[in-house]
Amino acid sequence: MKNTDMFADLSATLAWKLFSETTYPWEVLPKIKGFVREIGPALNPQEYDHPGEEVWIHRSAMLYPNTYIAGPTIIGEHTEVRPGAFIRGCVLVGRGCVVGNSTELKNCILFDKVQVPHYNYVGDSILGHYSHMGAGAICSNVKSDKSLVVVRFGGVTHETGLKKFGAILGDHVEVGCNSVLNPGTVIEPHASIYPLSRVRGVVKAGHIFKSQDEIVPRK
Repeated sequence: MKNTDMFADLSATLAWKLFSETTYPWEVLPKIKGFVREIGPALNPQEYDHPGEEVWIHRSAMLYPNTYIAGPTIIGEHTEVRPGAFIRGCVLVGRGCVVGNSTELKNCILFDKVQVPHYNYVGDSILGHYSHMGAGAICSNVKSDKSLVVVRFGGVTHETGLKKFGAILGDHVEVGCNSVLNPGTVIEPHASIYPLSRVRGVVKAGHIFKSQDEIVPRK
């Protein structure tokens, strides 16, 4: 679950420094806002437009009408932001991504080539290189009892100290349509989630989540 296990190529995000300075990906979540504010003004104005306060959008990005983008936010090159997208700030979207219709982003990092193309909610989460969320899949980021989120794996409990923590997706993760990733979910690289799943805890790398009691290796 460490950064080095989850993300093979840190050059696939402008936030590479945050991951190199921390051990676990959830340690990055509280740092996103300050980091975007720090690097945004230093972006090349020949490459990035600055259409609003603390908003930087690469000139090659495609923004459809009827989108809302609050700062601090950076949208990378050749990324597509479709109608009805709601970007609430503290967001770093990489290169070649798709932010789909009626998709909502808040306090998150999308590595390069991430797709959240239809009716997705991604809050307090990190999505690795080439990860993809099917239509209607969401990251639930607050527990119903409002207690702090913990991550349990292999008999070890990791105290995150975070009240808001959605999901961490490693590189090349596939999440099926209308799935719910409960607070503190960690999906390791090259794992897949069946549609209509309710996921909690850790899904190991290279495994397929069919149900909470049936997680099998890829063949």
